[in-house]
Amino acid sequence: MHPILLPTPEIADALAGSRPVVALESTVISHGMPYPQNLETARALEAEVRAAGAIPATIAVMDGRIRVGLDDEALERLATAGHKARKLSRRDLPIALAGGGIGATTVAATMIGARLAGISVFATGGIGGVHRGAETSFDISADLDELARTSVCVVCAGAKSILDLPKTLEVLETRGVPVLGFRTDEFPAFYSRRSGLPVDQRCDNVIEVADILRAKWQLGLEGGVLLANPIPPADELDAEAMESAVTQALADANANGIKGKDITPHLLAALERITGGRSLTANIALIRNNARVAAGVAAALATP
Repeated sequence: MHPILLPTPEIADALAGSRPVVALESTVISHGMPYPQNLETARALEAEVRAAGAIPATIAVMDGRIRVGLDDEALERLATAGHKARKLSRRDLPIALAGGGIGATTVAATMIGARLAGISVFATGGIGGVHRGAETSFDISADLDELARTSVCVVCAGAKSILDLPKTLEVLETRGVPVLGFRTDEFPAFYSRRSGLPVDQRCDNVIEVADILRAKWQLGLEGGVLLANPIPPADELDAEAMESAVTQALADANANGIKGKDITPHLLAALERITGGRSLTANIALIRNNARVAAGVAAALATP
């Protein structure tokens, strides 16, 4: 185990015994949802992973170490830290580790921690990507470059709906990242099951996903794989209504000069307000669904 990592004994034993482990990010706890829904969701995600036959490993930075797995006390500490917890991507990790504070990992930073620990599957809500208007702002999430370089399968409900989905998929193609659809031919649009954009390959079960992962990494093709898993039909929100809400939230962000790493949590909070909480309910449902699928993929990978 890498010396900068601090795994729980359960996770260290599971990894040593090649048992299935699923990484979970921590920005959903500190920046993605308000308290106490964030803590409830964190516990629910871990329960979903366990119920599906794998061991959850929520990743965060605390006291100068990358924690791989959080006990209940650590989850509570992160959930109540709010924005005192730094939002950590690749560039922020060394600063946070040297400073010894508390930090929540984004998709990119969680992938780094998972890879260092030897965890191959990670469940999140939606990845970051190319922001709308990136042709002038150059605002492109570090998640895309991380997917190109770090060998972890990321299970998500597509890219966040606040993004430019065609440009996000174009960058993933350029970076050589396979985009798989779990029981879908279309790339999901986070709150919506459909975007009209195709995936590279449809997979109807976790064994097909595991076979593709093995083939990629056995070839020495470093980098991640994106497994796009649509939101459950019962939890899907109307696509036109959400597009209107996103447009309104983006206009509010522009009017207030919000950009960079602050824009995503601001927009998610704005969407919750505009939709009367329906976007938060959908967000929780889709990430729980992703945790279940990720556990299945991890179990399939652990089977010789």
